[in-house]
Amino acid sequence: MIAAPAYTHLIADFIGVPAPLLRDSSLLSGLLIAAASAAGLNPVFTPVVRQLPNDDVGAVLLLEDCHMVVHALARRHLLMLDIFAPAAADTGKALDVFARRLEPREIYRDTRARG
Repeated sequence: MIAAPAYTHLIADFIGVPAPLLRDSSLLSGLLIAAASAAGLNPVFTPVVRQLPNDDVGAVLLLEDCHMVVHALARRHLLMLDIFAPAAADTGKALDVFARRLEPREIYRDTRARG
C-alpha cells in the first residue's frame, strides 16, 4: 500500500505586480504572516526579510515542519512564492492572500505532492 503524500509544494509567479508593492518589505512580511494563518500554518519565528541593494526583497517565514519564501523583483514586476507545507494545509488559501493584495496581471502556479 502506498502512503498518501506527506507534504505539498506550491510555487507561484505573480506577474505584473506594481513595483512599489514589491519594494515594501513590511507589506511582504505581513503577507507571509497572513498567508500562513489563512493556510492553517504556525510560524516558528517572525519573517526574516532582507531589502537588497538592487531594490529586490527576499523573505522567509519558518513554520512548523515547513516554510514560505518570497522573492520580490521590483524591476521585473515579479513576485515568486514558494510554499512547502504539510499536505493537510490549504496552500491555495495562502496563495489567495498574496493574489488579493498584490493584484497581479497573471499568476502561474504549480503544486506537487511531496514525500
